[in-house]
Amino acid sequence: MAPVTSLTASVHQRLATALSAALPEADADPLLRRSDRADFQANGILALAKKAKANPRELATQVVARVESGDVIKDIEVSGPGFLNITITDRAITQNLAARYTDTDGRLGIPYAKHPGTTVIDYAQPNVAKEMHVGHLRSAVIGDAVVQILEFTGENVVRRHHIGDWGTQFGMLIQYLDEHPHELDHKAAAEDTAASGEEAMSNLDRLYKAARKLFDADEEFKTRARRRVVDLQAGDPHTLATWQRFVDESKIYFFSVFEKLDMEIRDPDIVGESGYNDMLDETCRLLEESGVAVRSEGALCVFFDDIKGTDGEPVPLIVRKSDGGYGYAATDLSAIRDRVFNLKANTLLYVVDARQALHFRMVFETARRAGWLNDDVKALHLAFGTVLGKDGKPFKTREGETVRLVDLLEEAIDRATAVVREKDTQHQLSEEEIAERGAQVGIGAVKYADLSTSASRDYKFDLDQMVSLNGDTSVYLQYAYARIQSILRKAGEAKPTAHPELDLAAAERALGLHIDGFAETIEEVATEYAPHKLASYLYQLAALYTTFYDKCPVLKADTPAQVENRLFLCDLTARTLHRGMALLGIRTPERL
Repeated sequence: MAPVTSLTASVHQRLATALSAALPEADADPLLRRSDRADFQANGILALAKKAKANPRELATQVVARVESGDVIKDIEVSGPGFLNITITDRAITQNLAARYTDTDGRLGIPYAKHPGTTVIDYAQPNVAKEMHVGHLRSAVIGDAVVQILEFTGENVVRRHHIGDWGTQFGMLIQYLDEHPHELDHKAAAEDTAASGEEAMSNLDRLYKAARKLFDADEEFKTRARRRVVDLQAGDPHTLATWQRFVDESKIYFFSVFEKLDMEIRDPDIVGESGYNDMLDETCRLLEESGVAVRSEGALCVFFDDIKGTDGEPVPLIVRKSDGGYGYAATDLSAIRDRVFNLKANTLLYVVDARQALHFRMVFETARRAGWLNDDVKALHLAFGTVLGKDGKPFKTREGETVRLVDLLEEAIDRATAVVREKDTQHQLSEEEIAERGAQVGIGAVKYADLSTSASRDYKFDLDQMVSLNGDTSVYLQYAYARIQSILRKAGEAKPTAHPELDLAAAERALGLHIDGFAETIEEVATEYAPHKLASYLYQLAALYTTFYDKCPVLKADTPAQVENRLFLCDLTARTLHRGMALLGIRTPERL
């Protein structure tokens, strides 16, 4: 179906037309926004009048005289020095919502982006042979939401999971296993299940810690391990086979964790550091030949005038070390080449910890100097803050260890399951349903707490607050959705039907206008890569619905037409909640 023109866009167009007629030479932007005093307020006339050396109030009066009103605009008045307060008709609200309601493909009349491109998004980057911890949560959750939102707008999205699967630690691991062959139990890899995934990773993690301890304590072992890195990079068959086993077992574990997070991770999208190994030499050659990188003390480096260390000396980006080894910079620059020239990306997004900001600044600037990034291809670091404990310090266990992600998710599910069981006072849910809802509520609570905070800020991980039915939580939104489904089930023969001829109560108007603003919210969220703005919109939607539900009886409304119209508002609210929550990667159970 054709996209629905939002009420904001309709009013904006009418005001812009009137402004152009009153000031033909002006760039007529009325600066329209939602208002508490009326439905909308236009603030642009003051600046336009100042530019044209006109009296703003007189110009506002001229615009009002030229505005086409009737079908959409009910009333328009000049306020203060030249603001316009605009009220729209109840009929326009209901008709617009009715057009959205008839959209059967779940888009609610939301248009696709005018000029979609190709975005490669780098997110959810665990390390092979290491357990995922709380620090891996934000990249996965924020990245997945941005993927869903961009795909919804029609963008061609290429997912990339740049896992840590190469480098010195693998020489160390492989050498240790060769010398201590009985320390790794491979039976865990036999079955592709969540249990085997965790068992396999537990074995690998234990092996990694033992290998690291020996590596740090024994210089001879360190030498043998570094020699093994050279074997790995040279493609020695035995070394590669052992490395591949580590990767395969780690992937079983990764998939089990992402499944618990209710996220789809596809094997072809996992292109780790090793995936760019064959490009590293050429990347260095291109940088050196173009003069972007220079040799310094045996290493290949890129220098920046504005990046200096605490001693005032320039801090270089080291692309190749003096011993011939490659660091993260070479891999990241090779990945940029692959994403720009092979995947034909217009935009590169990196959902990575804010502590990597300097690294990415240097990598992006190097790629720009090399001509791989330009005005047509942009790279952005979507930096995120740290997960904190209730005490406001980085989240750790009581022993000071990093919190395992699996433990944290399981605790969230346990807490949420208890809440679901407690709320099921009529015993309508089976134990199986309680467990399923508990997982959906628990994982939704963790994701929403993360996504409702601006990514760049730190946030406190407080499970008590996350699974609360009160306040800005996913549980509050999920219960609003489930409550609407309950009302629709109880409606009997009354069917949700729009009645544009009815006058709307204040709570109905507020809810209707907010629903109609969903399209603009999606556009803003996609443009700014800002899932927290979608979370904020959905929380306001649930709050406005709660007010509507309290003030406007639905099934006991005065007339059959009013019952149907209010059921229609309920159903459209539910559809908007369902779509919006899905874009954040959160389930909306039909019953809670």
